[in-house]
Amino acid sequence: MVTPADSIDFDPALHEALIAAQLWLEEQQLDDGSWAGILESNACIEAEWLLAFHLLGYEFPDSGGLIRGILDRQRQDGSWETYHDAADGDINATVECYAALRASGFDAADERLERARAWIVGHGGLSNTRVFTRYWLAMLGEWPWEQTPNLPPEVIHIPSWFPVNIYSLACWARATLVPLCVLSARRFAKPLPEDRRLDELFPDGRQAMDYRLPKRTGIFSWGRFFLVADRVLNIYQRLGITLGRASSIQRCLEWIVQHQDADGAWGGIQPPWIYGLLALHAEGYPLTQPTMQKGLAALDTHWSYKRGNGTRIQASESSVWDTILSLLAMLDSGRDYSDSASIQRAVSWVLDQQVLVPGDWSVNVKGVQPGGWAFERANVHYPDVDDTAVALLVLARLRGQFEDPERLDRAIERGADWMIGMQSSNGGWAAFDKDNDLDIITSIPFCDFGEALDPPSADVTAHALEALGALGRDSNDPVIKRGLRFLYSEQEPSGSWFGRWGVNHIYGTAAVLTALRAVGEDMNSEPVRRAVVWLASLQNRDGGWGESCASYMDTASMGKGSSTASQTGWALMALLAADCDAFQQHVRQGVKYLTSAQSDGTWHEPEYTGTGFPGYGVGARTNLDKRDLEGRLGQGRELQRGFMINYNMYRHYFPLMALGRARDNVLPGDDADVAGRCKSS
Repeated sequence: MVTPADSIDFDPALHEALIAAQLWLEEQQLDDGSWAGILESNACIEAEWLLAFHLLGYEFPDSGGLIRGILDRQRQDGSWETYHDAADGDINATVECYAALRASGFDAADERLERARAWIVGHGGLSNTRVFTRYWLAMLGEWPWEQTPNLPPEVIHIPSWFPVNIYSLACWARATLVPLCVLSARRFAKPLPEDRRLDELFPDGRQAMDYRLPKRTGIFSWGRFFLVADRVLNIYQRLGITLGRASSIQRCLEWIVQHQDADGAWGGIQPPWIYGLLALHAEGYPLTQPTMQKGLAALDTHWSYKRGNGTRIQASESSVWDTILSLLAMLDSGRDYSDSASIQRAVSWVLDQQVLVPGDWSVNVKGVQPGGWAFERANVHYPDVDDTAVALLVLARLRGQFEDPERLDRAIERGADWMIGMQSSNGGWAAFDKDNDLDIITSIPFCDFGEALDPPSADVTAHALEALGALGRDSNDPVIKRGLRFLYSEQEPSGSWFGRWGVNHIYGTAAVLTALRAVGEDMNSEPVRRAVVWLASLQNRDGGWGESCASYMDTASMGKGSSTASQTGWALMALLAADCDAFQQHVRQGVKYLTSAQSDGTWHEPEYTGTGFPGYGVGARTNLDKRDLEGRLGQGRELQRGFMINYNMYRHYFPLMALGRARDNVLPGDDADVAGRCKSS
């Protein structure tokens, strides 16, 4: 257990909170040594599975649970939202939930559907939906296939050396595109029964519907070029000018089958999994075929969970991420490897998860051996820099303690070499790919949801630098120098950093300040000072910090929101990394917030503080001026193009880390001298 530091006036409440949090974490550990919290998202996930079951002709044993889970999340105004307490409902989630309920037998006169329908019509109707929602409507026979973006399967043959190919897309978009190419080429559809059709969503009749994609770019632009090209492709398909189509579809099918994960899913995420099953089914694969069986059986494993009276399905699963961050929290909070069977089992599990086979990343990254870690437990195709960096942070702490030093050193060396090999040309690191930033890709009509690219981000770069710092590298190292140049170039005028994978500027700022300290940067520098002042100024009256998902579209919301345990943990770690006497009072107030908010050893957090997609398309920070809000992006604070996440363990291991680090770094007393300067590292 925690041993209070002798050098400070240790706060008993802090000590008790650390012990309670450690015990809670040990109780949550799985038999194999891992931790796996629920990855909670929005109701589109369950709605799309219900629609897929209709299209597949599959009787899912717990469809009733999925329906109850959808109904539980309907807002009072009739809509469904993309994140907790969102500014408004989401047109796409609401249409998909509505369609799923109708497909499941709900009558259009049902009061819950009447409210949803009124909301849909009042928010522009079906013409305001994104491309992916239109694909679902097309597969249900409710939308003309020729009025959806045409995805020719022939793209599978474009060589990787050509500027635009499937490997120009981010890995998640690539894995989704390939099965959708099959569905688009076949114009696969299984219409709803007559009594369940969606006629009521066409209040002026189907003939009056404007099926065209919105024009968000000028006449002389790549966006307009691709819209014209899409019309031409649809004409060619209608005329039957599709030479070589059979072989292209076959190659897509082979690619899909080869990319299935060990647990039956695809890419560790829902879209390629669900579209993969539909594409194989469209090509005649029966439900009894082994690949199909395995894909459907995965629904009954770690992917499903209960919430209230309903059943939900995770959009992804975060077992590797949760395990390495839980390990880091245990170590930060004073647990020792040699005295903890829990930590020992977890470390053994993490070492077994290292990916030692080439994945999609190797198509464009030559001369680099595999050695990274993935986000999920069964995904060997897409290791990522973020998980690899945190795994290296943990393993670096175990040097001199682990019973098999050769195995540990070998894992660290392979992981570090792979991570360094993934550094992009601008000095930063992206999550899954290297130099995946070809902007023209975002103009393709298919790419109107989420992010089509995976460019370097400040938070991933910071984690990579922090890991390298833990391995003994500093700012004199050329790799570190390039990474630091990227980080400093990304600092906002306010002093903060954008959070690509966590909400939002609190997350990005915490990652960067921790990294700067790890590689030996001057923590009394002007960039650090600006960041700390920005962060301290946003502390809430209750002592915590919070930031709404709305900050991805609303500059006034940056760094602001109801206090959460995870975001307070990030803010505290940032201030502790800066090591400024002037902000000790802020740290103490943050610690008090966490210790007082703890309940039964953990923290309650309904807010979504994880980010899948901000919805910018380009996958990077963007200029949020009025033109972006009303034109190019086509979304507001509701984030209809975004995808937000409540990682159910963020509320636990990040506060535990922060309290553990505060244990040895908070000055005694309540009235520390606030005139002190930030200490140089």
